[in-house]
Amino acid sequence: MLYGFVLSCDLTYDRGTCLRQQTSLCVHWIFRTSKPNCDIVDVQHEFSENVLRYSYYFARIQRITMADVEEQVRKQSEEFTDESEEEDSEEEPKLKYERLSNGVTEILQKDAASCMTVHDKFLALGTHFGKVFLLDIQGNVTQKFEISSVKINQISLDESGEHVGICSEDGKVQVFGLYTREGFHENFDCPIKVVALHPQFTRSNYKQFVTGGNKLLLYERNWLNRWKTSVLHEGEGSITAIQWRANLIAWANNVGVKIYDIGTKQRITNVLRDNVSLRPDMYPCSLCWKDNSSLIVGWGSSIKICVVKERNPTEMRDLPSRYVEIVSAFETEFFISGLAPLADQLVTLYFVKENSDHMDEEFRARPRLDIIQPLPESCEEISSDALTVRNFQDNECRDYRLEHSEGESLFYIISPKDIVVAKERDQDDHIDWLLEKKKYEEALMAAEISFKNIKRHDVQKIGMAYINHLVEKGDYDSAARKCQKVLGKNMELWENEVYRFKTIGQLKAISQYLPRGDLRLRPAIYEMILHDFLKSDYEGFATLIREWPGELYNNMAIVQAVSDHLKREPTNRTLLTTLAELYTYDQRYDRALEIYLRLRHKDVYQLIHKHNLFSSIEDKIVLLMDFDKEKAVDMLLDNEDKLSTDRVVEELADRPELLHVYLHKLFKRDHHKGQKYHERQIGLYAEYDRPNLLPFLRDSTHCPLEKALEVCQQRNFVEETVFLLSRMGNCRRALQMIMEELEDVDKAIEFAKEQDDAELWEDLISYSIDKPPFITGLLNNIGTHVDPILLIHRIKEGMEIPNLRDSLVKILQDYNLQILLREGCKKILVADSLSLLQKMHRTQMRGVRVDEENICESCHATILPSDMAKPFSVVMFHCRHMFHKECLPSSGTIPGLQFCNICSAKKRRPGSGVLEMKK
Repeated sequence: MLYGFVLSCDLTYDRGTCLRQQTSLCVHWIFRTSKPNCDIVDVQHEFSENVLRYSYYFARIQRITMADVEEQVRKQSEEFTDESEEEDSEEEPKLKYERLSNGVTEILQKDAASCMTVHDKFLALGTHFGKVFLLDIQGNVTQKFEISSVKINQISLDESGEHVGICSEDGKVQVFGLYTREGFHENFDCPIKVVALHPQFTRSNYKQFVTGGNKLLLYERNWLNRWKTSVLHEGEGSITAIQWRANLIAWANNVGVKIYDIGTKQRITNVLRDNVSLRPDMYPCSLCWKDNSSLIVGWGSSIKICVVKERNPTEMRDLPSRYVEIVSAFETEFFISGLAPLADQLVTLYFVKENSDHMDEEFRARPRLDIIQPLPESCEEISSDALTVRNFQDNECRDYRLEHSEGESLFYIISPKDIVVAKERDQDDHIDWLLEKKKYEEALMAAEISFKNIKRHDVQKIGMAYINHLVEKGDYDSAARKCQKVLGKNMELWENEVYRFKTIGQLKAISQYLPRGDLRLRPAIYEMILHDFLKSDYEGFATLIREWPGELYNNMAIVQAVSDHLKREPTNRTLLTTLAELYTYDQRYDRALEIYLRLRHKDVYQLIHKHNLFSSIEDKIVLLMDFDKEKAVDMLLDNEDKLSTDRVVEELADRPELLHVYLHKLFKRDHHKGQKYHERQIGLYAEYDRPNLLPFLRDSTHCPLEKALEVCQQRNFVEETVFLLSRMGNCRRALQMIMEELEDVDKAIEFAKEQDDAELWEDLISYSIDKPPFITGLLNNIGTHVDPILLIHRIKEGMEIPNLRDSLVKILQDYNLQILLREGCKKILVADSLSLLQKMHRTQMRGVRVDEENICESCHATILPSDMAKPFSVVMFHCRHMFHKECLPSSGTIPGLQFCNICSAKKRRPGSGVLEMKK
């Protein structure tokens, strides 16, 4: 059977399912199922077609059976509902909701909520039947007041929560203490819509409150304990909203919003209403103080944020001391039923009304609670939730209110038959949502970051859920990697996971993440994994053996298993290498060394060094050098104290090419260590490494020159022979070899320059005089060592010399260059001498301090007389020796020139007198 109204429903909310005007229509079909005692089914669907399609559905509703309707709804909602829900569900809600129940449920079954005020400690609820209930934050009734028989319009509490003000539709106003007997009771002849107590009403100096009906009245209790009444405003229709913060009272009437400063008793602003076509009683104004100076005004579909500021004293004149600046003003898509601040954002309660004249009440849209970010001329939507409150189809914009608790982020949505509490989602809620969306990694990260704050979740349980999810997906490697982080030091969980991975055949995935430090599993676990690898993956098995410490498993058991496999594959390098490593763990180094040498494995040198196996390799030096000469020689030279040079030379005697490599490196390290082998090295260098023979001959001081000369002459090594001849003093023969055998004039000239011997230069010139190319070379190079004229005079007339002109020009240029260099040096010397002379002159012309401590170097008396009134004469030399004038001998042979006796006696350069003091 089809019903056209909702009898009851549970609280639900859907993010983002807010109906847009002229684009969608929300249709509710409510059915009673054929089963007894079942709940009402609420089938909701949004159609995004044009309005003409809806007429078709409305016309057919009466003829459609329950099964037909369900089938049509299912078919037409599947396509876009799944898609839209998938998009919206990816965005996490900002708030969570719960219905205020307990005593509230019973109250609203018999009565209807008309208003509510929130304090940090309790709630005050007014009803349409004139009752006021005090509730705890769980909704339990703590006190009840019978105020009137008609609707309670407003309840106001002071900051302490000790006094309450109540007004009702029949004109009653009551202000009384919850814990005292003092109070105020008054009946007016018109409905009183609002009442507001001074925030500090409990204090004796602030016994003030205001009421709003046709007038805005201020009540103050004087020193005679009587109430004095003042009219703050009238003549602009009914007062529909009042908010009192500190010294500022904000109220709204039919014209706009005013703010009154109770301290200066001045009205400081008038914010006009934007949309005057809306009835103020149907779309009332919402006021909310964000702080002591910021007022949020919502009216119709517009929101304004007003800031009260102090006026510059120079601008006051007859103006109020404060003024209001509107820092943000923007329009919203729906009608505002309530406002509340949330940090720098706003929580807005919207009444959603469709622009359809024939829209039935039962199809009215649900109210919306949005979080928005105000901008100067617009706003940015942060989140949006559509709320299914009880009987929302019957409600108008004026039936909803939004109250908030300033102590904590709690927001109360009040409707006649329902009160919903919205609160910011905590970390537990965030993790719940992530788990619901199967975002396990983000949930685990959030839990780890906030592990001190979460109450309902456990980091390890979330991690286990994540591991299970990865295993179900088949991502075994990621699941195994997470085990390391999630399981921690819980051995039982580790072993359970290992057996699970074994069951699914994925031991390889978890093997690299098993604990191997302070926490260690039973050896059987590690052996099980090694055996699994040994059956199918030799490389993986070898990797584990290298990475895992030998203490994790029974080494002998694994050695036996590897040996059994080697019986079937005796040449498998991977297994042999692994077996050598196992022998090393078991300290059977000789067996490991045998395998490494057999395989020519690079780790053989590391094994020898690490375990000091030098005594085991005395007879294996040739094998080591055949494998890697460089590493072997370095190792042998680094450990000469364990393997002597003589022993190595003896082992390499039959392999001269290896012996040469060893002795060459030994010579490079120290020219004197292998001096007794230098004679042998001459032949080795000549045979295997001629490029290094000449450097060896130059650097060695223990090499027999005659033997070296013999070898070089036998092999016709000209450069080496020239060097040896020059070193033995036979420079002429060396020069002759250069000229005759090498025919290299440049090298001959270089050789002559090195020897710097005039006879060699004469021999060179004599040999070159009949060879024009040699003459050219000499002309180009000997200008700075030999006078070119000597060479030019000896050139025969008529001899054709290539590039003679260029050579002569170069000689002249070299000569000019020498002259210029000499002149430059001379100028520098003169300039430096003059500079130093001037410096010396300035130094010698400086004054010198003379006091009572200075003495005459001749008579050793104080240089200054005790009686300064008497005349005296003092002479000081540049050497700083001082004399009385009468103590100096007479001038020498040069009249007027005196010398210091002390400096002259010491045969130092004498100083001349620079200062003569007379008085």
